[in-house]
This record gives sequence, structure tokens and C-alpha cells, in this order.
Amino acid sequence: MLTRQRKELLLKILREDGQIVAKTLSEKLGLSEDTIRRDLRELAKEGLLERVHGGALPASPAMGNFAQRQQISADCKPAIGRAAAAMVRPGQVVFIDGGTTAVQVARHLPRDLRAVVVTHSPSVAVELAEHPTVEVIMIGGRLFKHSIVGVGAATMEAIAQIRADIFFMGVCSLHPQAGITTGDYEEGCVKRAISAASLRTVVLASPEKLDTAAPFQTVPLAQVSAIVVNAGVDEALLAPYRGMGIAITLAT
Repeated sequence: MLTRQRKELLLKILREDGQIVAKTLSEKLGLSEDTIRRDLRELAKEGLLERVHGGALPASPAMGNFAQRQQISADCKPAIGRAAAAMVRPGQVVFIDGGTTAVQVARHLPRDLRAVVVTHSPSVAVELAEHPTVEVIMIGGRLFKHSIVGVGAATMEAIAQIRADIFFMGVCSLHPQAGITTGDYEEGCVKRAISAASLRTVVLASPEKLDTAAPFQTVPLAQVSAIVVNAGVDEALLAPYRGMGIAITLAT
């Protein structure tokens, strides 16, 4: 089998099965495990999949820039934002992450809500600039242009001074085995710090994020209180999280 044919077959299997286990596949196809691993490494370099221990998972489509991501699942994100915003109670301190779905949370906060919103996202802060009764605390730092959020030492220092009631976390990828992952190491560190400083972490997961993986870990699934997804998502994708005791909110 030619290299091109092998790679096309691997991508076909990944689309159909949702994962590749190198050892199992080598036995099934009669190919050496080293050959399959080499092909997977090359496909990962092309951004066509994400290498994980023992095999591969689908790569997240949410690795593009902010403008590109605004076009992905654009019709799904307002519902997630509305469902998440309904979780906020008057008087709470709320941390809203960066990202296109997180902006929708800010956009759907009730106009009469009195609360404090902390964010390291200029996009979220601007969205709330005209909100009459929400106090906005803007955290600075070096601008990570991919997600339009602050990162770095100054950001981490500011996060350490805050205790939030709830953290609405945007994600790049969500998978029951790989966990919550992102494409940038430093952004992962910031998300982890915010989660540790919050009583509850609620994950905002539009459909394209489910069952995909990215290179860097953020927070363990054990630290997640709830996941907000769109109604109509295949229950088989959600069952593993329910089994972990994570609440699932279906956004309509």
C-alpha cells in the first residue's frame, strides 16, 4: 500500500470511528505499528489529526483565528450563550473567558442583572460596556491574538487576587479521554488558574468542539461542574460526561 493510500485510509478510519489505536490498527491491517505511527505524525503536522498516546483523535476545527471561528457553528453559539447566561444569579462574581461563544454569554446577560463580570477578553468587556448594572473588571496582560485574551505573568497575578462564583470557560476541544485541551500552552495555564480561582467551572461546548483534541491540557474533567451544549447533540457523545457526574445543560 502506497503512503498516500495509507494516509487516506487512516483519515477515513478516523472519520468513521472517531479515534485510531495504532496497535489495534497495525494488527488489523497487517502493517507495522511504527509505519502507522509515522503516518500519524506526518498527518498531525499537516493539522489533519491530533496525536495522542497510542494513536490519534480528530483535530479541533477551532484552531483558526478569531474571525474564522466566528463563522463556525455560528447558529449554535447564541443558544449556548443564552443558556449559560441564565445560570448567573444577582450579586455573583462571574469570570467570562475569551472566545466567540463566551461573547454570546455576555451578550445574553439580562439587562437588569446586578453582578460583577471579570474577564481577560477585550471582546467580552466591550460587549458589556453599555450594560447598565454589570460592573466589569478587565484583566490585562500580553494579548494572545488568536483568542483575543490577555495571557502572561500579569494576567496570572491578577487572577490570583480574584475569587469567582462561576467561570464560563471556552474550549478548543473536549473529549472524554483526552479531556479539555487547547492549542496554546500559555492559554491553557491561564484557563487552569481561572478555574482554580472559581467555585464552579462551566464549559461552553459548541458541536465542533466535541470529540476532538488539541496539544495542551487545560483543566481535568473532574474539575468541571457543568457542560453547556446544543440540544440535539448525539446522546452517545454526552453519556461519558454524565457518567463522570458532570451536569449537562442542553441549549435550545
